[in-house]
Amino acid sequence: MTKLRLGPLLRYADGDSATVWIETSRPCTAEVRCADGARGDTRTFQIAGHHYALIPVTGLTPGAATAYEVLLDGAPVWPLPDSPFPPATIRTPDGDRDGVRVAFGSCRWAAPPAYEKDPVGPDALDTLAARIAADPAAERPDVLLLLGDQVYADETSEATRRWLAARRDLAEPPGDQVADYEEYTRLYYESWLDPEVRWLLSTVPTCMIFDDHDVIDDWNTSAAWLADMRTTPWWRERLLSGLMSYWVHQHLGNLPPAELAADPVYAAVRATPDGTDALRAHAARADQAPDSVRWSYRRDFGRVRVLMVDTRAARVLDEDSRSMLNPGEERWLRAQVLDDPGAYDHLLIGTSLPWLLPHLVHDAEAWDAALCRGERGERWARFGENLRRAADLEHWAAFPESFESLAALIARAGSGDGAPATVLVLSGDVHHAYVAEPSWPTGKAPAARVLQLTCSPVHNSIPRSMRLGFRFGWSRPGRALGRWFGRHGRGARPSIDWRRTGGPWFGNHLMTLTLRGRSARLRLDRARESRGGTASLETVTESELST
Repeated sequence: MTKLRLGPLLRYADGDSATVWIETSRPCTAEVRCADGARGDTRTFQIAGHHYALIPVTGLTPGAATAYEVLLDGAPVWPLPDSPFPPATIRTPDGDRDGVRVAFGSCRWAAPPAYEKDPVGPDALDTLAARIAADPAAERPDVLLLLGDQVYADETSEATRRWLAARRDLAEPPGDQVADYEEYTRLYYESWLDPEVRWLLSTVPTCMIFDDHDVIDDWNTSAAWLADMRTTPWWRERLLSGLMSYWVHQHLGNLPPAELAADPVYAAVRATPDGTDALRAHAARADQAPDSVRWSYRRDFGRVRVLMVDTRAARVLDEDSRSMLNPGEERWLRAQVLDDPGAYDHLLIGTSLPWLLPHLVHDAEAWDAALCRGERGERWARFGENLRRAADLEHWAAFPESFESLAALIARAGSGDGAPATVLVLSGDVHHAYVAEPSWPTGKAPAARVLQLTCSPVHNSIPRSMRLGFRFGWSRPGRALGRWFGRHGRGARPSIDWRRTGGPWFGNHLMTLTLRGRSARLRLDRARESRGGTASLETVTESELST
């Protein structure tokens, strides 16, 4: 009998259609049947000995919720027997009548088994699942945005290290980090077979984008870093396997059905009994010619436009022309922002790396970028490169022209006739949560409310040194120190200013936006454990962003 190895993940849902992702134990016909009569089926495709399907479901009723089951070659495999969770459902929107609820966060270590004490506190996704399961009719996100570091290829758990050690000699590079596609699949099993998370992902649609740890810490931090990595014997297999596994597990489900049907890589993978070579060739193109492959994508939820932007693989790394986005990617982003701007009331730009950082951190990154360009000579350039790698100085601030370009695009998007009510930059990565609001020079401010909303981590560690550093980074003394860095680096000051309007908050968090008409409300929830050992989400703050 064919078994369900991983999933189902509800990836896409609109008024009358959805997609459901699964992994199976062998080739088969995968089918979704809904209680309201909607259904869909497809044959699995094969990658590196694993079998997957992205099942298109059609005929759904707009504005309704329906339970569904998964069948493999006609045999039911989901819901799981004796499941403690309610039936997984597909909920379809009905225009903008009820608004859109968007939850987001980033940076999730897989939670340990329930019988082990969690060293970093409760997992925010586990606690979200418990909240929804306890009252399926209550509030739930319409979509969950996972903004990077869904798996940690370079920071494996003790259980995974034991599994790796049984497979190969960990004394050989890359040691206890993952090395190939098979080892990447282990990370997804560990993360997505968590019972609470498995059920949550089966019933709440998701949009995902990678960050560095999905491949390796500091991924594409600089041209010198990349050149060094390419000299190691294990790097190419690691990178290609990382991109291949990302395409299978995350990217494929990001695409709306129409884009999926027109995707040449998906067609090539499905056109052969084994799509490994076709997908590996695609990953190799992404490595050698990043501007030929796009990982960014757009999703529209009624009058809410979501742009998920790749800030890792799309970079230009040459010191003389460093850019967060290559020219093609920048043109794509501009086109999506400016496409019929009156068609949306809220623009959400999902970028794993924050655009607005604590002032000291921003100025330190811009200073370091100037040093690496050679503004203070060769000795300082070498120091700058070493510091960049050691301190992860590679956010938008480390690409000053890209920072300014995004500021200008946001100002344009938020201005003029038909301007949206809000332009919100959603980010993670920095292991704390905060809200920051930019300000433009007199006469250049957009009409829309513009905010940087950062929420990280979902489930990870927050060292005391990091807490102290980020608090100081937002302080007045920190800002003064940052200005000294700017003067030493001989760089131009940013064209905009910004202030922190919320936070910093530390812990395992999720942010939720409720967008209805032109109103926007933000809530930050933290996963906390009670004295009795029960974990739950507790609201830290809630505020109106626009009315």
